Amino acid sequence: MSETNETPVLVRYEAEDGVATLTLDSPANRNALSSTLVAQLHDGLRRAAADPGVRVVVLGHTGNTFCAGADLSEATSGPVDPEGPVAGRARALAGLLRAIVELPKPVVAAVDGHVRAGGMGLVAACDLAVAGEAATFALTEARLGVAPSIISLTVLPRLGSAAASRLFLTGEKFDAGDAAELGLITAAASDVPAAVAELVGLLRQGSPQGLAESKKLLTAPVLAAFDARADALASASARLFASDEAREGMTAFLQRRPPSWAE
Repeated sequence: MSETNETPVLVRYEAEDGVATLTLDSPANRNALSSTLVAQLHDGLRRAAADPGVRVVVLGHTGNTFCAGADLSEATSGPVDPEGPVAGRARALAGLLRAIVELPKPVVAAVDGHVRAGGMGLVAACDLAVAGEAATFALTEARLGVAPSIISLTVLPRLGSAAASRLFLTGEKFDAGDAAELGLITAAASDVPAAVAELVGLLRQGSPQGLAESKKLLTAPVLAAFDARADALASASARLFASDEAREGMTAFLQRRPPSWAE
């Protein structure tokens, strides 16, 4: 992880041979969705969208975690007013997920590490996703006193109702094979780079217009849900994160102890 003008670079951008690779590079906090990481990832997506030479975007990561979800240290350090910074972070995440969904170029997630909570929203927002043997997944929000509010906009369309009920409520962990069977990801693979390269090769056979218009057909229901519900879900998320129960859940997690309701 490098620094420029004292601002840490948490998302690296590289473009080569028509592929823009955005790499989450904040392993110290397990690529958590800090305000800085969210803003830099959003900037990278804008950069890829504006570059006519970019045909496909690949979203990858460093370290053994793709994304741990919300940055709990950030979430517990600021004011608890749900109309303040908490709401701003919720709306920024909603904007980021929408940017992935409506990007007029295919986005492929390359996952070979753990995916938790908000990280599940990132994976589900991508058009295609490949996960390796080191990948594990879980929606852990309920265990922290919150809910997968905003990410439900991208996660729920990938899951059947029975699977969604179990995963949202239990917070249990599952592997890449399970994720593929549930429809959360495109494929489980022993060699993630090779599998991603194969998908990228297939995508590059499509024309830019053909890919963009085909993606519109696929994402129209998700974008309609964003239009109808994103603001309300962001407010609900901010209210939950500012609650005493969530503060206890997040603090307990950071202190590696059971929360009060689990003792």
